This record gives sequence, C-alpha cells and structure tokens, in this order.
Amino acid sequence: MISQPKYIKFKFPGTPDVTCAFGTRLGGLSRHSFQGNNISFEVGDLPENVLGNRNLAENEIGFERLMDLKQVHGDVVHFDLKGDFLEGSRYEGDGVCTSEAGVALMIKTADCQPVFMVHESARYICALHVGWRGNRMNFPGTGLRLFCDHYGIDSREVLAVRGPSLGPCCAEFTDFHDHWDQGFEGYYSSKSKTMDLWSLSRDQLINGGIRQENIYSMDICTKCNKDLFFSYRREKISGRQANFLMIEM
Repeated sequence: MISQPKYIKFKFPGTPDVTCAFGTRLGGLSRHSFQGNNISFEVGDLPENVLGNRNLAENEIGFERLMDLKQVHGDVVHFDLKGDFLEGSRYEGDGVCTSEAGVALMIKTADCQPVFMVHESARYICALHVGWRGNRMNFPGTGLRLFCDHYGIDSREVLAVRGPSLGPCCAEFTDFHDHWDQGFEGYYSSKSKTMDLWSLSRDQLINGGIRQENIYSMDICTKCNKDLFFSYRREKISGRQANFLMIEM
C-alpha cells in the first residue's frame, strides 16, 4: 500500500532555494473531530497534541523559527517578525512576510486559500490567508502591494501559488447579495449558487501586477477530499492544516 504524503510540495520555477509545502490532515497526534495533523491552538484541540503536531512539522519542514498569526479574516500584513511562534502567536493578521532564511511562514486553513508569493530572486517571500471575506476586500491585491512596497520590488517579478482550498464546486452562497457586492457577479453561478474563488484570487493577483504566467494553482478542493483535508464547510468543528513557505538556509 502506497502511503499518502503529509505535505504536497511545490517548487517555484527558478527558485530552488524556496520550500513551499501545503499540508494535509494526515499523520499527527490529534483525535476525534481534529483527527490527524491539526496545527491550530484555536479550535478546541488539546494543546499538547497541537504542540506535538507543530514539533512534527518542524522536523518535516526543517525550519529554524516559525511565524504564526492569529488569523482574523482581515487585511493586516506583518513583516520580519522576531521570535519563534511554535507555541502560538500574539499577533493578529492574515499576511506575513520575511527576507530571512530558515524562517517558515505558516498559514492555517480548513477551506480558505493559502496564497504564497515569492520574488524571483528568492530573497523575499509572503504568505496570505485568503477566505471569501479576504476576496471581497481584495486582500490578494492588497497583500501583494504591501509586499512589494515594503521590500521595494516589482510585482512583475513576483511568482504566486494558491494551495488546496474550497473549490468552485463547493463554495456555496445561497443568496449572492447577502455576502457579495456588485462587481463579483461574474464569479457566481446562479444555477449552482457557488462562487469561483479560485479564479477571483487569480484575477486579483493579475490586477495587482503579477504576470498571468507567474501564477500557479493547486486545484484540489478541501471539502471534497474528506480523508485528505480538514474542511470547516463540511464539518464545522474541524482542525486546521498547516501550509509553509520558507527561504532555505
């Protein structure tokens, strides 16, 4: 029997010294609703299990320090934070960037999109947590602008990848106007009552200045794949998988 990987690895073209790993729920110490590799202290899991899972991730990914955030579905981006947040973070936000090697940027997801950005020099990286509220406020575009402004880089020199997340098959919004403003109608199917958040994020990155050919995607729906991913839409009480971006030492 072939075992499934705990992490789905991705390599940006031309940047071999950047680690990009999208997590699954496989492995880990958590039990019951959080069965597997839950990485979040904020969902009701036993803290000792979460810390154990983070220690396993440290060994798997090989990071020196971990950057973690209290994700709040906003548009705050942090840069070059100090310290090690293996045991949790006091910082609220949904984006984190660094220019330091060996520092893993972690985004926790259970349907939301982990959006990772790398400058072609591999000297600067940025990780965003993009839920549908983030799409509504154009967080992919805002995060890209803040990333480029902070490090003085050109958005045309940035590569991006979106990890496994809620697909257009399952991103249901029964009443479009309860959740979305004008301008988003083109991403909504009135027949299935679902949004294509994947295409929306891609277009927001393109509108922010990333070349279309520099945008990559892992088109795997977290809700559809129960054995592989946690999904809030599917289970409500659920763990979170970890997604990591790191400049290698």
